[in-house]
Parts: sequence; structure tokens; C-alpha cells
Amino acid sequence: MYLRRIGTILAATALTVLAVPATADAAAIACGGGTSTGRIAVNGCISAERGSAGRFPTREITAYIKARNTGPKGLNVAYEAFFRVVDGGHWEKLGSGRTYVRAGDSVGPLEVGSSTRVCGPVKVEIRVHAKADGAAWSGWSPAATRQCQT
Repeated sequence: MYLRRIGTILAATALTVLAVPATADAAAIACGGGTSTGRIAVNGCISAERGSAGRFPTREITAYIKARNTGPKGLNVAYEAFFRVVDGGHWEKLGSGRTYVRAGDSVGPLEVGSSTRVCGPVKVEIRVHAKADGAAWSGWSPAATRQCQT
């Protein structure tokens, strides 16, 4: 009887946790086209989460990277992300990092960096590239979003 009561309580708790909705401001991550370097395939990804600075709406623009190792050995991978406003903006470095990707495995999306911007009717873009140990830097993998879409 005691175990049944504990089981009922745990089940109710689990259902409550599952029923709690995510916040409306939660950001979706969208990934762009892929590129590769050696045995590492790379995708750049972006999200734009709602926020505010006083009464001004903002977006937290975050760059991510996905990496997939297609080879038979694990590799260390270095990566960088850059950000710009498409109309007339210049590229700004958001961040960089390193990770280990096991043979035949994928990692990500890993957050590389972010920038908080006051909303404007502009399109923003990120680009990422990566370099496996002993390989050259990959080409750029871009991803874009409207900064203040509804």
C-alpha cells in the first residue's frame, strides 16, 4: 500500500512537470547550410530570443555550431562564430571554442556566442567555421533570421 501511494505521487509529479508549458519567449534554433573540413561536417545555427531593455524590445541573437565526425578517429575541433546586420553591417566576432567529436558522432548545437540588440526591422546573420586538428579552416556556414519577427 505504501509503495503504491509513493508511485501515485511520483506519477502525478511527473505529469505535472510534463504539462508545464515552455515560455512563449523560448527561442527556436534554425540551422543553415553545411560545410566541411577534413572529416568534420559543420552547420551554423542561430536563435533570436525575445527580451527587453526597459520599454524597448530586444532580441538575444545567439550563434551555435553543429559538428559531425565522418571519420574513424575522434578529433579536436576549433570553431568561431561571427555576426552582422545584413544591410550595411560589418562582421563582428561573437565567440570561439573547442570541442572533441568522437568517431562517427555528432555534437551540438553548441552555443558559441551571443549579442543583445534593440529590435529593428532588419535581418541578422551569423556565420561559423571550424577546423579539425591538422586540417584547414572550413568554408563558412551561414544562418539568418529576421531580428524582431513576431
